[in-house]
Amino acid sequence: MTAIRSLFSYAALQHPEHALLIQRVLDIPPKRFDKRTVTFLTGQEVDALLAAPDPKRWEGRRDKAMLALAVQTGLRVSELTSLNRDDITLGDGAAVRCEGKGRKQRTVPLDRPIQKLLSAWLNARAGHGGDPLFCTRTGRRLSRDAVAQRLSTHARTAVQTCPSLIDKSIHPHVLRHSCAMSLLQAGVDTTVIALWLGHAGVRSTDAYVHADMTIKEKALALTAPVTARPGRYQPTDKVLAFLDRL
Repeated sequence: MTAIRSLFSYAALQHPEHALLIQRVLDIPPKRFDKRTVTFLTGQEVDALLAAPDPKRWEGRRDKAMLALAVQTGLRVSELTSLNRDDITLGDGAAVRCEGKGRKQRTVPLDRPIQKLLSAWLNARAGHGGDPLFCTRTGRRLSRDAVAQRLSTHARTAVQTCPSLIDKSIHPHVLRHSCAMSLLQAGVDTTVIALWLGHAGVRSTDAYVHADMTIKEKALALTAPVTARPGRYQPTDKVLAFLDRL
């Protein structure tokens, strides 16, 4: 349908005598599809995931720095794998520079914990400024599949300390969603979140608002009657026993 619409949009300029037929084609509505709710990790789940890599191994230190950077900055996996050493600035004005979709460049600030992780990794990584930030033992840049495989491995390890991860399908883009949700829950405006993630427009950030149940619960609390008791309803043992007998 995208190709057809593109062709007939071009044809509308070249053959105005067929404008009626072309307009009928362009009026064909897009196919409906199910839009799933955004999957993201809670703070406890993120901590368990970052604790999974083995700090005694070179790959473990690399993976922890890589996953922590992805969660804090919300970089796409393609942006993460394309980073070089000199894209990281530590100290005053610490930030990471990346090139996103449409060759749009942006800079995302780094907090102190991630600076500490990256500083330790850069010392272990060595190399020159133009070298890949996250690489294999032989110095080759990590691929998207390699990042997904490492994340899957550490997620299986993290399940042992955080059972809630069992029910979640974890892939690299989930880390980006987790970053957006942490910003949203901290009260950051959706316009700032869109700039942080490199979205083309603010509407792309609406999915995170729909996924956050705490925002909806606060909205529901505002509609409660003045005489209602605050907090969630807690049924009594008598009510629970009655429900069990049904």
